[in-house]
Amino acid sequence: MKVCIAEKPSVAKDIAQVLGATKRCDGYIEGNGYQVTWTFGHLCTLKEPHDYKPEWKPWRMSELPMIPEHFGIKLIDEQGIIKQFKIIERLFSEADEIINCGDAGQEGEVIQRWVLQQTKCKKLVKRLWISSLTEEAIKDGFDHLRGSEDYDKLYAAGCARAIGDWLLGMNATRLYSLKYGNGKAVLSVGRVQTPTLALVVNRQLEIENFVPQPYWELKTKYKDVVFQLKSGRFTNVEDAQKVLDIIKDKPFTITSVETKNGKESSPRLFDLTSLQVECNRKFGYSADETLKIIQSLYEKKLTTYPRVDTTYLPTDVYSKIPEILKGITPYQKWIEPLLTSKIRKSTQVFNDKKITDHHAIIPTGKFHKNFTAEEKWVYDLITRRFIAAFYPDCNVANTVVEGITGDIEFRVSGKQILEPGWRVLFENEKNQDDTETVIPEFIVGESGEHIPDLAEKQTQPPKYFTEASLLRAMETAGKMVDNEDIRDAMKENGIGRPSTRANIIETLFKRRYIVRDKKRIIATPTGIELISAIDNELLKSAELTGRWERKMREIEKGTYEMSTFMVELRQMVADVVTQVKSAQRRSITIVEQDTKNEEKTKQKTTKKATKSASK
Repeated sequence: MKVCIAEKPSVAKDIAQVLGATKRCDGYIEGNGYQVTWTFGHLCTLKEPHDYKPEWKPWRMSELPMIPEHFGIKLIDEQGIIKQFKIIERLFSEADEIINCGDAGQEGEVIQRWVLQQTKCKKLVKRLWISSLTEEAIKDGFDHLRGSEDYDKLYAAGCARAIGDWLLGMNATRLYSLKYGNGKAVLSVGRVQTPTLALVVNRQLEIENFVPQPYWELKTKYKDVVFQLKSGRFTNVEDAQKVLDIIKDKPFTITSVETKNGKESSPRLFDLTSLQVECNRKFGYSADETLKIIQSLYEKKLTTYPRVDTTYLPTDVYSKIPEILKGITPYQKWIEPLLTSKIRKSTQVFNDKKITDHHAIIPTGKFHKNFTAEEKWVYDLITRRFIAAFYPDCNVANTVVEGITGDIEFRVSGKQILEPGWRVLFENEKNQDDTETVIPEFIVGESGEHIPDLAEKQTQPPKYFTEASLLRAMETAGKMVDNEDIRDAMKENGIGRPSTRANIIETLFKRRYIVRDKKRIIATPTGIELISAIDNELLKSAELTGRWERKMREIEKGTYEMSTFMVELRQMVADVVTQVKSAQRRSITIVEQDTKNEEKTKQKTTKKATKSASK
């Protein structure tokens, strides 16, 4: 008998159906030589401090740091989990072969390996690795099962992550709670959550301490087009007024008209972070809400595996594109023109070097109308972007016009769309990056009256983080980067993983270190004071934590040893404890949790998102 173990009952049901296992039993499905069972996500967890030493159970400064010689796992003490584990344990003991059908990612590997380890399984284990739950994908996956050992490095990276979070979280949380919590509160400190909080706090302090500076902008209007001063803004009004006096009675003359035709590529396919960013920007969905929606679409077989960090497809998917397009029936008016000729194959879409475990999020080509309203909008985003990837580039004309008056130079630029290409899929929405100015025809040498305008303005502070901009900052270790190619290069140093960032942000909300103010994220006094109390830069630096993240990715690739990482980690924890113990004592103001108000805010956000999406 072959025993398959999936990560949740719904996935096990899909796998069993494909395998021909139809007999429902207590905790598994049986038939056709297979038994398909499941976990409920994590059944096992790392042991708690008191599991290693009884004296580690009370929170005492004298017992820190807590650094076990060897780390172990244990079964989570819940009745339903214990019952399911016993069923799995029995099935494994009677099995001829075990097939790990966990989610195809780092966390999925850890979840299933810990169960295998806890059952003391010695049987042959194979690995199912699939990117969607369609019947075809599952069949193909079972036709190409791989040895469990092929994913040992993935498991090592997952263990390094879990142990790193345990060591730092357990020690730093107790350390700062005992030192600064005044005996009244738990101050949670974590490898990813603390640098993320620091991003919010530092931005907020920058805004609060910002001192606006006045400046003056000189523009002039000619033929209903506003020209900007080429030399930029003025920092004092006297200089600005002198230039205004020079030009106000002189004619404006066109000196240059330059038009260059260009091409604009379609937007990249979605990875999880870019999808969360777009859903927050467009619908107001939180990162966690978007993750739940896309996970549901994946389990409904409508989209591919969601927890991905690439925007590319492997070249072997290219041959499947026509079939996928044909299956997306509601979008046929845009798809039919593509199917009349060879599908475009762009390096912006297909790049094997940019693929690790999974490819970008795309539709599976299976379609049904079993949608919630929120799922419909997210599916539409993914599908339009997927179709657009195979459309021609958008052809544009970029025009720059320059003029002069009284030896003072001005300029204006604008863009005209010549052939929309992929933009036909987004005709009813304006691209957030578009700042189009319609420019009439100008002739070099023409001259006439103009209307100059001098306006006093003030420098503006940086903007508060939204969930969208915070996700981007986490992805690029605190650097605000708009260019997609540069963002790709920085992902190796990002803090957290695409699959965990939403949960980290939600954790900060739940602990009342940050709160929502419409779309803005605001740090509470507790959050601000906690970051102020943390003197160790490694604990709160997005860049330094990003280096840790890179090392764990290198463990996954086999270019860095987990043992080396653990030596560094143990030393860092010991250093942090020594430093904080010797620091001056202070107390931190605790913000009481207002769960009712938080829930009301969340409900308002959901209503606004649905209303926005329906427009």
